[in-house]
Amino acid sequence: MTWRQETQLKSILQNERGYVIHSGGGRSKFALVYPNLYKIGMSNLGIHIIYELLNNRADTSCERFFLPEPKSLGQIERAKTPLLSLETQTPLFKFPLIGFAVSFEPDYFNLLKILELGRIKLLSKERKDLDPIVIAGGPCATFNPEPLSLFVDAFVIGEGEAILPPLLDTICAAKAEGLSRTQTLQKLSTVAGVYVPSVPRQTKRQWLKNLDSHPAHTVIVTDDTELNMYLIETARGCGRHCRFCMAGYCFRRPRNRSLEVLKLEVESAKHFGKKIGLMGAAISDYPWINELCQAIRNEGLPMSVASFRADSVTAELVEALVSSGLKTLTIAPEAGSARMRAVINKGIEEEHVFRAVELGLAAGVRNFRLYFMIGLPFETLEDVEAIVTLSNRLKEYMQNHSGSGRLTLSVNPFIPKPFTPFQWAPMADKRYIEEALKMLRVGLKGKNIELITESPRESIVQAVLARGDSRIGEVLLKAHQNGGIKTFRQVLKELEIDVGYYLYRQRDKDEALPWDLLDQGFTKEYLYSEYERAQNLQKTLPCFDSCKRCGVCS
Repeated sequence: MTWRQETQLKSILQNERGYVIHSGGGRSKFALVYPNLYKIGMSNLGIHIIYELLNNRADTSCERFFLPEPKSLGQIERAKTPLLSLETQTPLFKFPLIGFAVSFEPDYFNLLKILELGRIKLLSKERKDLDPIVIAGGPCATFNPEPLSLFVDAFVIGEGEAILPPLLDTICAAKAEGLSRTQTLQKLSTVAGVYVPSVPRQTKRQWLKNLDSHPAHTVIVTDDTELNMYLIETARGCGRHCRFCMAGYCFRRPRNRSLEVLKLEVESAKHFGKKIGLMGAAISDYPWINELCQAIRNEGLPMSVASFRADSVTAELVEALVSSGLKTLTIAPEAGSARMRAVINKGIEEEHVFRAVELGLAAGVRNFRLYFMIGLPFETLEDVEAIVTLSNRLKEYMQNHSGSGRLTLSVNPFIPKPFTPFQWAPMADKRYIEEALKMLRVGLKGKNIELITESPRESIVQAVLARGDSRIGEVLLKAHQNGGIKTFRQVLKELEIDVGYYLYRQRDKDEALPWDLLDQGFTKEYLYSEYERAQNLQKTLPCFDSCKRCGVCS
């Protein structure tokens, strides 16, 4: 039945432009794996960046793997055929290097499924000299690799452009020396930004200092993606110091690409005729956003943005989005009360939210979506009620100024993430979350406001994976063997793992945390001082030139 998988993969390739197939020998094969469906993976800009980086090397041939669609997955499992690469339909087990890009905790289960489908031994300790070396990078690897440490041989801690070249050079040198697998992993553990669980040592995050030296944009163009856009990264990192945001800490320092480079990328994208998708932590914070919008419009291209902040959004940006077909404007206050926005250091007040809605209405937008979290540290039910109050006032404002339109609230339980000031804080328990959600439903009833919420049960699984240690790897393995993510909570009980230990207790300031072997460039003392500032409702200013507060830029 291998022919069926080959036919499906070749069909996908026929709809792509920009993929690479290297002919002849002399190149080492590298399997780049996104542990989710093709259409999701190809919407991830990181996959495009790494694919181009690796294939530009004279010694590497990079090919892609994705989790098969459910129907194809069933066929592969029944036929017991190995998972094949997209480019040349080569089995995964024939690649000496396998690199996973892991962005979301639920994809941990897919990572194990792909290894199994590819006929790779799941446990790192069971792999021998002729088995592939399994690497993982991405946000999840950078902030807490421990739950995957039983399965992954080496983790990329930081940004791939800065780490992968020396990592591959080291592997090539080890191969030339005829080193064993164990010896190769020992050498890898000495590479800056590479964490090897079998050789545990302090690993410092590495990051790209000059973004212009590595332009980041869509490399393989296809219509079969979630976004169906030509993606361009405007900036990386964020200096706003939102205390809940892992990306804001693990991708410091904030860096902008030059307007000149972005204009060239827009010009290069023109002949594809796709909507430009600007990527970054907060597009409206880009210093030359108005000029960039004008450049895109001058090329006659529509555009979209990954996100923007209500306190920096401009009329020019909103107008460019609306002219590109935007129907719904998304705003993320995160919290309903001024007190809670001070706790999280969001830097957005009600007037900013109303101003963003005003700009949207003036440009012709009638629908708005607001993002909120519940269960934040130091939150009370009065703060939850403030979400109701703010939302009702916004709905009334919309009706008075447009007479119609939809207001949608997306509300998710908060998960305290590693390497944030809230890493010591307990997660709100299920009873509180359910009471808060009930308060929202009652308060919004009959107001023609749509409420979308994430299941508290799903949040618990995500939180255990985000905050877990290597013992959670044992739970992952058994859950994988028993049916995947749907069995995870049951396996926790069977193995007598106390969820409360990971989620519902206040951690001591000096407690050893699972991710302490990683060095993000700032100290625990700095993070804890931010935790104390949160409790005292103290504001922290955004990053600025010559700032030495956190230590990343010193």
